[in-house]
Amino acid sequence: MSEKVQMSRQQQKSRETKEKIFQAAKSILQKQGYEELSIKNICEEAGVSNGSFYHHFKTKDDLLSYYIEDQPQMDPDLLELPDNVAGVKRGIIQVYMNYVKYCRELGVEFMAEYYDTKNQALNAESRAERPYPIVTVQTYVEKAAAAGIVKLNVTISEFTTDIRMIVIGNVFEWCVKHGKADFEGNMSRSLGKYLDAVLCGP
Repeated sequence: MSEKVQMSRQQQKSRETKEKIFQAAKSILQKQGYEELSIKNICEEAGVSNGSFYHHFKTKDDLLSYYIEDQPQMDPDLLELPDNVAGVKRGIIQVYMNYVKYCRELGVEFMAEYYDTKNQALNAESRAERPYPIVTVQTYVEKAAAAGIVKLNVTISEFTTDIRMIVIGNVFEWCVKHGKADFEGNMSRSLGKYLDAVLCGP
């Protein structure tokens, strides 16, 4: 058996184990709530060892972040740079419309348990890796600025922090209202107003 085939089988097995762990966590969250979401319970539910869990994830919140934020990704290089500021704004909002769609797929109960103040995966200062959507948006804006399409009137670090807080606020509002908020409308409107304030033409 070639090394390449062997590697792809190992990768497949790894993906299956990750999926099994995630489904176990999702099941516990839905049936028993966040308080019962211990690594011991996840491993028992998934039928995997603690070692297998830690091979894939650092903590239980790292596990949830993996599935919430490493959704099927929109590669920043595939986001074509438009000719003007309005196009850049549309591109950024599109990234978060995809995120909203993914939150809906996971369900309001799941997201409400995840968006808990105890979840340190939501704390940007304690995370080893930054969540995918904001990395995509940062890369996109930096490319647009380098190409002379837009100017940012705040620092890139302030920009990504502000966007992160707007997004968290919108998800929280949707969860608090048990899914009855206009998730897409609110996200699009609040991001649009912010982008109008900080992005301008060259």
